[in-house]
Amino acid sequence: MQAFNPAVFSLPAVGTLGNPSRNLIRGPGPDNWDISLMKALPIWERVHLQFRVEMYNAFNHTQFSSVSATAQFNPAGVQTNALFGQYTAAANPRIMQWAVRLQF
Repeated sequence: MQAFNPAVFSLPAVGTLGNPSRNLIRGPGPDNWDISLMKALPIWERVHLQFRVEMYNAFNHTQFSSVSATAQFNPAGVQTNALFGQYTAAANPRIMQWAVRLQF
């Protein structure tokens, strides 16, 4: 999956740094939902049983964390980095945790 079009980049003229801005490449924003559900059931006067479900990244949206942003050119000016513009890492997928808690 491409984060941007690598074909729009070219080798700058000899002796120059090129003209892109400092923050030219910016990844997608986070889309992360953490959800927690709890239910407490009374057993006796001071004793409760609590059921809990916790979900991190509950809707399992992919959270890309790294993009290959290094363009490498050969002497002819052709870009040779095959990963240039591609996502290279992602954060954890959905994590669920279930718990039962006895309070007294």
